[in-house]
Amino acid sequence: MHCPVCGHDCVTDARTLFAELPGRFAPCPDCMGLVYDKRSPPPDIDTAEPCPSCGKRFIDEVFAHIYRMMAAEGDLAGTEPLAAAGTPLVHPGYAMRSAPYLPPDSLVLLTRSAGERAAARLVAEVPEVRGVVRTGAGAPGLSDTDAEPAEHTLLAGCDVRADVFPTRAGPIIVYKQQSVLHVEFPRGRDEKILSIEREIGRHRPRTFVDTCSGAGTLGLAAARAGVPHVIANDAWYAAAFWTACNFGVNREVLGIGEVAMHRSYDDLRRRPVARDPVLVATAAGAQEIEVYQGDLRLLPAVLPPRIDLTALDLFDKADGRKVEEITRVWQVRVGGAIFIP
Repeated sequence: MHCPVCGHDCVTDARTLFAELPGRFAPCPDCMGLVYDKRSPPPDIDTAEPCPSCGKRFIDEVFAHIYRMMAAEGDLAGTEPLAAAGTPLVHPGYAMRSAPYLPPDSLVLLTRSAGERAAARLVAEVPEVRGVVRTGAGAPGLSDTDAEPAEHTLLAGCDVRADVFPTRAGPIIVYKQQSVLHVEFPRGRDEKILSIEREIGRHRPRTFVDTCSGAGTLGLAAARAGVPHVIANDAWYAAAFWTACNFGVNREVLGIGEVAMHRSYDDLRRRPVARDPVLVATAAGAQEIEVYQGDLRLLPAVLPPRIDLTALDLFDKADGRKVEEITRVWQVRVGGAIFIP
């Protein structure tokens, strides 16, 4: 798929990505790597080069390379711990039993320290780094249509990466643009996916709505579980776009046909926060899929008459009064079973 961030074909279908996973981060017999203390600066030794046999390098060696380059550009003093360089997000991310050996173009770096010059050098000179993102004060995304959206800053490269989430019916791939969507790194057990699987088992829905889809994880899990009609919605442009994209990425494992995109990435970005729901994408086949961008409070106007199950996965669940009010109104206007993952 043509990537809207870098223009390259960096979004691949689920089956292709699944086929690469078994050996993606495994060392070959010739690989060697030192484990560094993350609470101290890296030792004063030469940084190891990628393995000449497989091209991979142990993640601590990669981070030592990143650290030294940032120190050379003046973004680090050289006395900070190795962990001060930032947070690594591997591509694709999934639950691992051991630290990875990274192939080229497999790491997005989240950092508060790197400047633009260092970021450009990291992407150009550290083969494993695909993108560098400077983090802001809060998690990227949208807490409410009346709130100011939060974003990080992509300094260099491409910040599109994938995560692999397990479900009872099989894994799903979730791509996201990391500067504009919050981190949701997969562990061996995902409580939100488990919650939707419990609710699907309890209610046997024919129609499921995810009102705040993020990158589409819950809608994909519902479709993977066999719900015939899945509707996903988010007011934030990046969430709506990547939800639609991820149904396309997983379409073979879901058994759906081609995903028809009714709004482009650029169209959505010109109106980053939507109120009146706009149809972004549709798909048919073994299941019917619809993706909208809009305020969840206005979404009932475009929904079919009967909704069996709704997930209200609000960005800010701490505001109990708002959650209760939205739930009450949804129950009156839409009905069906409602749960908060």
